Amino acid sequence: MTPRELQALIYDFYHHQGRHELPWRQTRDPYAVVVSEVMLQQTQASRIAPRFVRWIARFPSWEALASAPLSAVLQEWQGLGYNRRALNLQRLAQAVVAAGGLPRDRVSLEALPSVGPYTAGAVRAFAFNEPEVFIETNIRRVFLHHLHLGEEGVTDAQLMPEIAEALDHHNPRDWYYALMDYGAWLKSQVPNPNRRSKHHTVQAKFEGSKRQVRGAALRIVAKRGVVTVPDLADYLGAPAAEQVLEELVREGFLRRSGAVWRAA
Repeated sequence: MTPRELQALIYDFYHHQGRHELPWRQTRDPYAVVVSEVMLQQTQASRIAPRFVRWIARFPSWEALASAPLSAVLQEWQGLGYNRRALNLQRLAQAVVAAGGLPRDRVSLEALPSVGPYTAGAVRAFAFNEPEVFIETNIRRVFLHHLHLGEEGVTDAQLMPEIAEALDHHNPRDWYYALMDYGAWLKSQVPNPNRRSKHHTVQAKFEGSKRQVRGAALRIVAKRGVVTVPDLADYLGAPAAEQVLEELVREGFLRRSGAVWRAA
């Protein structure tokens, strides 16, 4: 199968089974596009949909998010995992407001806080319908399955020219919607092709990890405004709990006030 033949297959799937109803596909607002992209990192679209709608209602613009208390941002993010993304999203909003708006060109986008090659490409494609070439887990799955069946250790550098060849330059927005929908569907149909990617990693155990304690600390702060070492001591012990809290201070999540820690 050639990349162009693959394009025809994917568009046929999309016309019949595409997830056209997803709320972030009903807007071209760059702010909403960025919010959806951050939320969708390692989280299923069906789970995100109601949370996206709620987030946009609470923080409807760059300005609203930039000026919100961090505790409110963390509270709204609860249950979405990786609280650092919420902090980074607010920092990005503050940078966009300071710059007078979100830039459209890729170099300027990648210069913003926490915007990497994927996010910059996705924003240009989904918000501005620009023909960008980028890769994420669903896209990678499609090309590994159809164009590299049986191969091991395939790199993204090998896939990028094929992604470029398959790209619909006339309507990149719908093309990437279709490609990601097909990749998400493919996950339920075949053993995960992404395991054959050279970039495949297995996530570390969550239970009993520092990540678990970080999440617990920020949940407590979002709920009642402060957190203490005893609140977290059952997870890793008091000394380790205090180390985690101080780590969150250094990263900009919290500030210390005596024996309690508050949202920064």
